[in-house]
Amino acid sequence: MKGRKFVLDSFAVIAFLEGEAGADIVQKVLKVGEEGDLIYMSVVNLGEVYYSMHRAKGPAQADEILEIIDQLPITIVPADRAATLAAAKIKAVNPIAYGDCFAAALAIKNKCPVVTGDKEFKLIKDISIHWIGA
Repeated sequence: MKGRKFVLDSFAVIAFLEGEAGADIVQKVLKVGEEGDLIYMSVVNLGEVYYSMHRAKGPAQADEILEIIDQLPITIVPADRAATLAAAKIKAVNPIAYGDCFAAALAIKNKCPVVTGDKEFKLIKDISIHWIGA
């Protein structure tokens, strides 16, 4: 698989961290990341993981999860002006969560699939999806 690229959304990362359905697929994607493939995640989606874990498990565990993510072969991509406007353009024509639009914009920019189980992504026609979960 060397040379491939993927974008992880918060759904995929949470599934992996929590051992939910699809965690095995995310683990395989991360494994190829260790072998040289490129795995991206928007900083906005990282924020989604953090606040979700903060709500579910508290601030100390949310901080621990950030440390775990920092050890994974994931490139966290900042939300600069270009990324923000690309996500906004997707949001303008698709009834999906704004955070999902950052993952979609990152996938479009890098010409790669989004790894997710979030069914909202079906609404975006310009991206490919690497589905996880049921």
